[in-house]
Amino acid sequence: MDQISEHAAPALEAAAREVLARQPSLPLPGRGHTLERWRALAAIAGRDLCVAKVMEAHYDAQAILADLHAPSLAEGRLAAVWAAEGPHATLRYDEETGTVSGAKPWCSGAGLVDVALVTARCGEGSRLVCLRTDAPGILLQPQSWHATGMAGIPSGNVQFDRVRAEAVGPSGAYLARPGFWHGGAGIAACWYGAAVALASPLQRSPRVEGDAQAAALLGQVDMALQSSAALLRELAAWIDAMPAQPHQSDVIRVRSVVERGCMQVLDAVGRALGPAPMCLDPEHARRWADLTVFIRQSHADRDWAELGRAIQRQEQPWTL
Repeated sequence: MDQISEHAAPALEAAAREVLARQPSLPLPGRGHTLERWRALAAIAGRDLCVAKVMEAHYDAQAILADLHAPSLAEGRLAAVWAAEGPHATLRYDEETGTVSGAKPWCSGAGLVDVALVTARCGEGSRLVCLRTDAPGILLQPQSWHATGMAGIPSGNVQFDRVRAEAVGPSGAYLARPGFWHGGAGIAACWYGAAVALASPLQRSPRVEGDAQAAALLGQVDMALQSSAALLRELAAWIDAMPAQPHQSDVIRVRSVVERGCMQVLDAVGRALGPAPMCLDPEHARRWADLTVFIRQSHADRDWAELGRAIQRQEQPWTL
């Protein structure tokens, strides 16, 4: 059997476990400190987006287990959430045997986490299950990943053959809980943190003082980041005030605005500073490539369409 641990990315795993030791948990969404949670995620993403991808999933797993009143993770255990669906997702959960079999795509962190929360088909619905990634019957398939962005994180298909798994919550509970949407906004906080880090070279650049074009582009960056931050702060307050509400439209709006803001930052910083930082500063270049891939976790125009339909159903959506 091809053991999943043989494919681990040692440097990324070491960095993620260092963060885990320093911050074993974050405040849970909707418990009064959502903004503090998102600030922590943004700070991690500002340093390394691949580490942020791993740690955001780990902290999301903790929130999911809390939402579904399931036992918490053991101390020091690093978790992932594998919930991608699509034509290559054939994973099924057998309630009689308590095992999962089939394939799961886009398993980020495969090879370096200890535990995974995984969605699997069960009857006519879907169940969330928890399993150990070192269990017999798990095979990590070769990763066909051609992008330079997020290249540091393993994210391939995983094959399961009668792997022991424990159901978490009732059928459909993973998607039905308000926390599903609250967690989606946490991804936007990661995008925001990376965009702030990418904007820093322009904010510090001496050419802004004497170059009107560079100054104007920095102004554009400021407008994009400040509007994104304002919406994140507002949504965090709403989630804490009304945690039983999913705030679906508000989450879609925040994710879409932050995603657009990231695109503006990528464009403006590149136009103001030219190719030098992307060619001569490896940290900046890696963050640049990583963010261009990571923000594609947005559903883009589909989210905009969903937001537009929701707004049309409101009598007066725009007020001060």
